[in-house]
Amino acid sequence: MIRDVPSAVPAVPKKIGFLFVSLAVLVLDQWTKWLIEIHLPLHASTPVLGGLFNFTHVRNTGVAFGLFAAQGLSSGGWLLTALGLGALAAVCIYFWRTPTKDKTLLAALALVVGGALGNLLDRAATGAVTDFVDLFVGAHHWPAWNVADAAISIGIVLMAIDSLKRHHPAPEAP
Repeated sequence: MIRDVPSAVPAVPKKIGFLFVSLAVLVLDQWTKWLIEIHLPLHASTPVLGGLFNFTHVRNTGVAFGLFAAQGLSSGGWLLTALGLGALAAVCIYFWRTPTKDKTLLAALALVVGGALGNLLDRAATGAVTDFVDLFVGAHHWPAWNVADAAISIGIVLMAIDSLKRHHPAPEAP
């Protein structure tokens, strides 16, 4: 006779698809950075959509949008790498603790993990992150970014949307 025992199988198989999202972000990020690095000299720019969008090869020693750039301090790169690893570990723990039914949150966290890994890989290997998407209007430029930055930003927006949905229950029917 077989007893009904709660499944001790972890939810890992149900989360594998989300890990493929992280892997896809990482691969796309590293591939696009490699293409820029081999085809566009550092600080060179090529128009993609006149007056709005260029590919511009820059190296970012700081965090998002060049904030806290190392400014020649060799310890700055290692500190940012260590902080990035800590943040990545926290996001990974959050991912594994998130129930499989929370698909929006899992997708958001998967995007953040893939983007964080892409930028951390660059920072650990070279001390800087390759950025290349240059959006602008006239002389007003948004700081350059890359696929990893986009994935992290989209993931954070999805996390915010998900958190708002959780705190606003559906109205009761009369």
